[in-house]
Amino acid sequence: MASTFHVLHQQALPLILPNAWDAGSARLIAGAGAQAIATTSAGVAWSLGYRDGDVLPVEEHLAAVRRIRRVIEVPLSVDIEGGYADDAATVGEHVARFIEAGAVGVNLQDGSGDPLLLCRKIEAARGAAERHGVPLYINVRTDVYARKLAPPGECVQEVLRRAAVYERAGADGLFALGAADAAEIGAIAAGTPLLLNVVAWPGLPPVQELAKLGVRRLSAGSWLPQTLWTHTAALARGFLEDGRSEPLIAHAAAYGDVNASLPA
Repeated sequence: MASTFHVLHQQALPLILPNAWDAGSARLIAGAGAQAIATTSAGVAWSLGYRDGDVLPVEEHLAAVRRIRRVIEVPLSVDIEGGYADDAATVGEHVARFIEAGAVGVNLQDGSGDPLLLCRKIEAARGAAERHGVPLYINVRTDVYARKLAPPGECVQEVLRRAAVYERAGADGLFALGAADAAEIGAIAAGTPLLLNVVAWPGLPPVQELAKLGVRRLSAGSWLPQTLWTHTAALARGFLEDGRSEPLIAHAAAYGDVNASLPA
């Protein structure tokens, strides 16, 4: 499946990934036609009762990945945030365990930390994958846009500076979180051999235009669980206020359909 996942990034249109957060959502998204499943680290953390931001215990994350792997038949990529350690060797050990749990791709992010630290983590992840004989797809997220790590007008240059060192360290893809301007997306795609990933964002061009700009992967990020949080809160508040059945039932999937969609 690892080789298949690489090939999926070479299609005419970007690989679209509506990110999953647990086994049920992964099964639902795969059933809707997704060619692969990628997780949202925020969604996984929230579903297990933790905040996003490298605080999810690795054992709990691994258990969630195993549950997802059990119910899908397509490639699985796992967002492991910053690798849950500052020590590169430890990150490599974690990556090895995620591979054993069924991941053929991982996301690693730089955040506001030193890009050279992320390089060491990428190298450790690549080494772990090679020892397992898996052509792991390493997608590296840079937060230059999301965290405003460069002044306006200098974001493209800073993203490309980081992309160059990440590529040398062994990355396959570059995830420019928060990039939405068409001209800047095109400049990033043209300026690096890494395959560009963008995320659903206000003002993001449509997928056909993204393809022309050189984007190879489009993610939903944490928008699906964020939207469901709002809808669930509204339904729960309404039910607490008046106990009415109709709002709960009006758009509900049939119990039998949901139950039958999962393996025994």
